[in-house]
Amino acid sequence: MERTFVMVKPDGVQRGLIGEIVSRFEARGLKLAGARLELLPEERVIEQYREHREKPFFPGLAAYIMSGPCFLMAWEGKGAVAVVRRMIGATNPAEAAPGSIRGDFALDIGRNVIHASDSPESAARELGIHFAPGELVDYKKIDESVIYE
Repeated sequence: MERTFVMVKPDGVQRGLIGEIVSRFEARGLKLAGARLELLPEERVIEQYREHREKPFFPGLAAYIMSGPCFLMAWEGKGAVAVVRRMIGATNPAEAAPGSIRGDFALDIGRNVIHASDSPESAARELGIHFAPGELVDYKKIDESVIYE
């Protein structure tokens, strides 16, 4: 099984979309391994988006992510990174397919509701930024035998 990091951004939290988003991942068959609502400190935001630090949009992105609470999650499942990325849709909501989270709930690239790791390596790095060892739960879901071969 693979784990991935997902974050409902401040606009998604403010719009009351946490439950809808969690429901979509659960309905797909993914397993929640950890979750927390919090205001992110600047040092973690910088580490989260380190590849963008030198880009002109970074100050606005960091200010936006710190402007309100974010809902941080760890999801687990077969191919979880790719499954979640497909479910959230393209970064630019104008290009996101209907039925995807961004395709259904976002209009602006700067307020696109959700972040998810884009590779297993990013997932490991991002989970390590936001969850301490022991904070993620290992357990077997009762429905795994009907979800996976």
